Amino acid sequence: MEVTSDNKPAENAPGIEIDILRVMEMIPHRYPMLMIDRVTDVITNVSAVGIKNVTINEHFFQGHFPQRPVMPGVLIVEAMAQTAGVLVVYSLGADAEGKLVYFMSIDEAKFRRPVTPGDTVHIHVNKLQHRRNVWKFRGEAKVNGVLCAEATFAAMILTG
Repeated sequence: MEVTSDNKPAENAPGIEIDILRVMEMIPHRYPMLMIDRVTDVITNVSAVGIKNVTINEHFFQGHFPQRPVMPGVLIVEAMAQTAGVLVVYSLGADAEGKLVYFMSIDEAKFRRPVTPGDTVHIHVNKLQHRRNVWKFRGEAKVNGVLCAEATFAAMILTG
């Protein structure tokens, strides 16, 4: 990873991909609440794409719905937030690693197609706004290029 003199990632470094081990260093989520497997196409302070490989072994399929398993929409939005969290930490640098991030709002959430076992979800997040420790994003979840879910959301990173 290319970094600047202040130990932050270089602006718009091309081809940045973050594997699961690095994701777990960056955000505090763990099984069963870690909803992304890796993050690709990271553009500092702009956007990122989270990848979630959905398997039948996911804990939530035991009850949602065993006869026709569907990933809960709220967990798809959580995957958007975790992808955004990785983007925030990547953009802010090492000092932000492991900090807690809390949802402040979720707006315009729409669920257009079920996500089921065997799907690979690409979670596209784009930063809309950043003021102090509050970040606002637009997220879209797609399977094979087809929109499954979308939302606009804001979160606060706890710095203290």
